[in-house]
Order: sequence, then structure tokens, then C-alpha cells
Amino acid sequence: MTTDSLKDTVHYASLLDTARLIQSKELSPVDLTNWMLDRIAAVDGRLRSYATVTTERALAAAQDAAQEIARGRYRGPLHGMPIAVKDLCFTRGIRTMGGTAVLRDFVPTQDGTVVARLERAGAVLLGKLNLTEGAMAGYHRDFAVPVNPWNADCWPGGSSSGSGVATAAGLCFASIGTDTGGSIRFPALANGTVGLKPTYGRVSRHGVLALAESLDHVGPMARRVADAAVTLQAIAGWDEHDATALREPVPDMLAALRAGVHGLRLGIDRRFCADGTDPQLLAAIEAALATWSRLGAEIVSIEMPAAADALIEAWFTICLAEAAKAHAATFPSRATEYGEYFREFLGLGMTITAEQYRTAGEVRQRFSERFHAVLAEVDAMVCPAGGCTFPATAEALYGGMAAIAPYFGLVQMQFTVPANFAGTPALTLPCGVAPSGTPYALQLLGRRLSEPMLCRIGHAYEEATGWHARHPSI
Repeated sequence: MTTDSLKDTVHYASLLDTARLIQSKELSPVDLTNWMLDRIAAVDGRLRSYATVTTERALAAAQDAAQEIARGRYRGPLHGMPIAVKDLCFTRGIRTMGGTAVLRDFVPTQDGTVVARLERAGAVLLGKLNLTEGAMAGYHRDFAVPVNPWNADCWPGGSSSGSGVATAAGLCFASIGTDTGGSIRFPALANGTVGLKPTYGRVSRHGVLALAESLDHVGPMARRVADAAVTLQAIAGWDEHDATALREPVPDMLAALRAGVHGLRLGIDRRFCADGTDPQLLAAIEAALATWSRLGAEIVSIEMPAAADALIEAWFTICLAEAAKAHAATFPSRATEYGEYFREFLGLGMTITAEQYRTAGEVRQRFSERFHAVLAEVDAMVCPAGGCTFPATAEALYGGMAAIAPYFGLVQMQFTVPANFAGTPALTLPCGVAPSGTPYALQLLGRRLSEPMLCRIGHAYEEATGWHARHPSI
């Protein structure tokens, strides 16, 4: 392949395939980074995925990577690879705004742990990605709403919308998102990417702006399951700066990736899956089950714990209270600097009583215990990743709680909240195409610390189908 042809196609290549070219010195990290920066300049004016492009830092890191690799010091598959992070992640000397005007001038003096670990792995930071204000549902009018590259009239997912758009559009090889109630999985389904929400505590939250500290997870988004797996391996592990970080050793995420699914048990609760779900998405999930069955997996019926309405109500109560606590330094003292939705959301959060918070926590605990029992019956559970994307205007997404409320009727949080409440891992990947041209997605839910198993199952499906090879025309 010539340099020109590689330049024109590499942006949609897998991270691992491109990393092999860098390792073999067939491709320079400097050339690759320049190509990606050129693509961002050419394309992102329309897609608006980046809040900040870190050109100087990226080129310096690419040059360092090229020199190290030339000397024979290859750090691994992220070495020299251009990635991007959600603008909740602290970056030394580069502002971290969290989609909020109140933090417009906040410039951290050090990297957050996840950014530092990416740098340690040799990754090249292309920039910081746009998101909803404070990682909740609405956007601040001073910030761009990322555009779904499959259909500009459709929701780009949230809150890690820039991460989903940039990854799908070939503006980075992997990205970092956060997930409090579906914020990695929603943009993954909306943009046709892989989203991996890890076990709570698997990835440190130190140096990541909080929405709700007991629900927040940090994880990777990529175009291939294996790419998400190696990115998770780079950022995971114990961190003395985060009391919630797990001490369990980080597994080799690729060791069993190609082991297949023969003999594995995949569970599904069809009644649970059908609750308000597009019949065509359900058909796509059934086709995926048939694929896994053909590959040797056993498909078994399971029963999810009931109480979806109570679950979502408890989630909002906990999130409201913890978000108000997270923003206590600037809200309500600087309330006028917040956007409509998040200002109203935080105001409501301040009204949550200790008794309401305790009761919601009890609902969470009871549900999580039953959910863990269900997951123990199978190697993974299959369900929708949060429904389908839908028409959504930027003007509405800039609105207050009343303007955005109708969208919550379209976002199926009953499929995402369980893994946030229980702190268990979830993997989202594309499984079809909607009439709007946007992707369909399914979700694999697993037991605590089962990320390698979820990636193994997802990789087997990916290899047997072609959905990962579809890319938006840009």
C-alpha cells in the first residue's frame, strides 16, 4: 500500500492493525498524527466533536514515539496511536471544561490518572471531546452539540457524544468516555461504535470531573472490540489517589479474545428486552443470538428483576443528590453561568433529602443483589444497549428540563442503569441498521470483572458479521 492510499484510508482502520504498521516502522507516528490532525481540520467543523484540539502536544508526543520506536523501545499497541479524551479528564496545561461555562478557564496542573496512563502507554493525545454540560442530558449554549455522522438530524448520544462522533468518524483511533447511566453506551449505539463500560473501580476516576461519584465509570470507545480491550488494559488498575479503585490485577485483555464462544451460556430475558423496544432492533438482536448459537454458544432464558420504574426513579434521586454535591463549589453561587438544563437539574438536586437518598440507595442495593444473582447464571446477558437513536434538534438539546424531558421517553435507561447500580461491566457493539441509516446496537452485560469474557463474546460476533466494517460517508 502506498503512502497516499494509506493516508486516505487509515482513519477507519483498526487501532491494532495500524499499531502493527507503527511497530514494524512501515508507518511513522508523526505522519499518522499529521494525517489525523488534517482530517479533524477538514471534517470536524461540521461534526463538532472536539472542544479543544491539542495540536502541539500531539505532534510532540508523536515525535517522541517515533524516536523511541526507532531506538527499539516499543511500548505496546497504543504507542504512537492518536486518541482523544472526553473533556471531563484533567489535562495538564490544557483547559478541562466539562461542557460548562463555569469551568471555561479551569486549566489543571496535572493529568488525570487515565490521561497519564494513556501517555505512559505512548498514546498521542489529539484533543478533548465535547459532551453534554456536566455529563448530564443538556448542552450549554456556549458549546457545540456534536453531529451524528450517520444522520445529522439524529441524536448523537450522550453524555459522551463527542467521543462517539469522533470515534465513528475516524477522527481518533479510540476515545475515552464516562458512564453514569449509559453515557458510554448511548453514544456507542447512536454512532455505531464499540463502548466498554468497565467494572466500577476498574479505571481510576482521579482527575475526572464527577457527575455522581457512586455511579461514574470511565471507559474506552473504539471501532473494534479488540481496540477497546487494549485501551482498557492501558488505563485500568489500582490508583492510590482514588479510594474506589480496585486492587485486582489488570488482566491480559487479548489473551482469550479469539477463544470463541463454544460452550458459553448467553442469557436473554425476551420480555425485558421487548419493553418499549423497536421491533426491528429486537429482530437484529435475535439474529445476533442465532449467530452466537451457530458459533457454539448456548442461548438460555433468564429473568431480570422487575421494577424498571422504581429503578430509574432511584437512579435520578442518587444522581441529583451527588451532582449537587459535586458542584457545591460553584452552585448555586454561580448559578447564572450554568445552562438551562443543568442549572435546573442541580437546583432540583439540592432539594433531595437524606431520607430520599437513603431510600433510593436501598432500592439500588436490593436490585443489585438480584441482578448479580441473574448474571451468575450465565457467561453474559444480551439486551438492547439503550434503544435506538432518534430525531433530535440542537435547539431542544440546549433547552431546559421541560424541553429535554420528551427525549427521556425515547432513551431506554432500564437497559443501562442496572450495570451502573451494580457496578458491573457492559459492552455495546453494532448489530444492524435502522431505516434512518443509523446503527442498531446490542449490549452484553457480565459479572463483576468479566471484561475479558465480554470482549471475547463481542469479538466472536464481530468476526462473524460485518457491522464493524460499516463507516459513515464523510
